[in-house]
Parts: sequence; structure tokens; C-alpha cells
Amino acid sequence: MLKKIDRYIIKKYLTTFFFTILLITMVAVVIDFSEKVGKFLDEEISFNEIVFDYYLNFIPWINGLLWPLFALIAVIFFTSRLAKDSEIISILASGVSYYRIMVPYLIASCFLATLLWVGNNYIIPISNEKKATFENTYIWRGNKKTLNENVHMRIAPNEKIFVRYFRQRDSTMIDFRLETFEEGQLTRFLKAKRLKFNNSSGKWTMKDYMVRTFDGMNESMEIESGKELDTLLNFTPEEFIRFSNQMEMMTSPEILNYIEDQNEKGITNPKKFLVEYHRRNADPFTIIILTIIGMSLASRKVRGGLGLNLALGLLLGSLFVLISKFSTTFAYSQTLTPLVGIWIPNIIFTIVAIVLLFRAQK
Repeated sequence: MLKKIDRYIIKKYLTTFFFTILLITMVAVVIDFSEKVGKFLDEEISFNEIVFDYYLNFIPWINGLLWPLFALIAVIFFTSRLAKDSEIISILASGVSYYRIMVPYLIASCFLATLLWVGNNYIIPISNEKKATFENTYIWRGNKKTLNENVHMRIAPNEKIFVRYFRQRDSTMIDFRLETFEEGQLTRFLKAKRLKFNNSSGKWTMKDYMVRTFDGMNESMEIESGKELDTLLNFTPEEFIRFSNQMEMMTSPEILNYIEDQNEKGITNPKKFLVEYHRRNADPFTIIILTIIGMSLASRKVRGGLGLNLALGLLLGSLFVLISKFSTTFAYSQTLTPLVGIWIPNIIFTIVAIVLLFRAQK
């Protein structure tokens, strides 16, 4: 059962946190708008699109990034006030242990961590899809990249395709090849001068194609010049389009399915998706770790008061962000595995939290 002091601390934590995040969200929206207002004016964008398609989805994205850091600031802010007013000392003097005081802090931080985990894995990616679509259309057109020349791709464990040129405008491929293997041996070779996707039927239409079939030393060939054939193939035109922010638009189950699909097709570029997946699961734990650090720093009554504690908190928060950026870079560059690279900052700051906790005023 929660005691009155537990409810008091939880209320202080959550109200301070949400008030702080509200202020920083407003500041972030104003700064972002000032940077992009020129592009908004250059493009034919309605007010509703800017507000509901972009900024309404910008807010969850920026909150997902800032929650761990501002959890630390919120804890330091209200705990320093408690220490300044001698409330922490009074609670300890009444016989309550320091570790018992931690309970409401952990309850509140776990609540925020749960919200962030659900948001990171399911809610924020859905809103990011609308935000990214807006950005890719009006703001950052360079985010979109089309694989249009000399594309090799594995569409199944035993099937590989080659496309000399892909024209996105009408979903047409020039000089298409499909190779089928069994037990490492080429068994079928399909070549088409042109391949066009039919959106209504979901089929590909081949023109001027040739099919060669191999059975041991026997070979058969079928050549059809000037004829067309509708066929189903295990890929779509969308797979030839890449967005630099594509992983932000996918929920975590979609990321895992995408990684599995890319591995089956022999495309060795899913590592950044793994980094994103592990980041989404590591950030919620960061809130709990930084809460313990913030409490350990701010619960001691010092002469510098709130200002000194906030300065120390901002210093630790900046250090955490710096280490996180370095470890993420190493994870991208394959120096570290994605799991290790993303969790290194949490491991380091867990040790820092334990040290500060044992040195805290009790």
C-alpha cells in the first residue's frame, strides 16, 4: 500500500516532469517552426497540413527523444526543493530509511518508462509515418532514394534478380533477369527486355522474354519475342525505394519482420534497423537509471542549493548524451554489435548510479 508520503513524492515527480516537458515541447515547436517557416511559405501547404500532419506528429517524436533527460532534470528540481526545505532530513529523522524513500521515485520512473516503451515501439512510429511523409514531400526531398541502376537483389532463399534500370515513374524495369537455384545449382534463368508492374492486379507484365531451364546436362529454351506474359513475382516496386528515415516510420514488430525479410533476400543493410530497435528498448531503462542518479545527487542539502544540483544534473545528462552518440556511432560502423553499442551508456550510468546511491546522504 502506498503511504501518504509516497503519493506526495509521486505527485511531485510527475507534475514537475510533465510541466517541464510541456515547456520544452513548446520551445522545440517554436524553434522548429522558425527554421522551417521559409519552406512552408515556398510550398503550397495548407495550415491544416502544417498543424495536423506535421506538428501534431512532431510533438510525440520530440518527446520520445527528450523524456529520459528531462526525467533527470525533473527529479533534481523537485528533490532539491525537498532537501532545501529540510523535508528529506525530516523523513530520515522519523526513522524512514533512504532506500524506502526511493520506492515512490522508482514507481514514478517505472510508470514513465512504461509509457515511453509503448510510445517508442508502437505509438511514435505511427505518428512518425505521417510526419516523415510530410517531410519527405515538402521539406527533405533528399531523404528519398531510388535503386534504379544495376540492382542485385535476392527475393527468396533460392531466387535472385538483376535489374539494369528501374524507372519509378511507371514502375518499369529494363533488362530484367531472374535466376533460380536448387542446392547451389542454377536450374532456371528468365530474362525479359521489359518488366512492368500492374497496380490493379498486383502482377508483373513481361515483354520480349526468354526462359532457359537446366536439368543436369539437359537444357531447354523458350523465346517469346513481341509477346507479353502476366506473372506473380516475390517483390514490388516499393522495395526499390528507400528513405533515410524509413526505420522511424516502422513499429518494432515491423522492424523485426523487415530485418528478417532483408536477411532472406541477401541485403546486408539491416544493421541500422537493429540499432533503432534496441534504442527503443534501452531508452525506457535510462529513465529509471537517471531517476536514481538525480535522487542521489539532489537529496543532499548543499550550500549551492538548486543551482548546483541542476548544473551537476545537466553535466551528467550531457555526458550521457555524448557517450550515447559515440556508442551508437560504433554500433553503426560495426565496431560493436547493435545490442552492446546501445546498452553501453546504460551500463556505465548504472555503475555511476550505484556509486552515487552508496555515497548519498542517509
